[in-house]
Amino acid sequence: MCVAYPGRVVSIIGTHGMVDFSGTEVPVNLSMVPAKIGDYVLVHAGMAIQIVEKKEAHDWIDLFKEIEELEKE
Repeated sequence: MCVAYPGRVVSIIGTHGMVDFSGTEVPVNLSMVPAKIGDYVLVHAGMAIQIVEKKEAHDWIDLFKEIEELEKE
């Protein structure tokens, strides 16, 4: 199973950008999507694979946080 995680694009240089994943910025290849600064993208293996709406991105982030909390119990 493959998992993609949503993050917000904070800067772009050429085909790469920095994406904020809940406070951690990571370099991501943006060449497959027409992302702009402020867009939310799904990222898998360092590659943005889809642009998603802000609400959908936050729904996914909240779900991953819930799973993380459950695993701590």
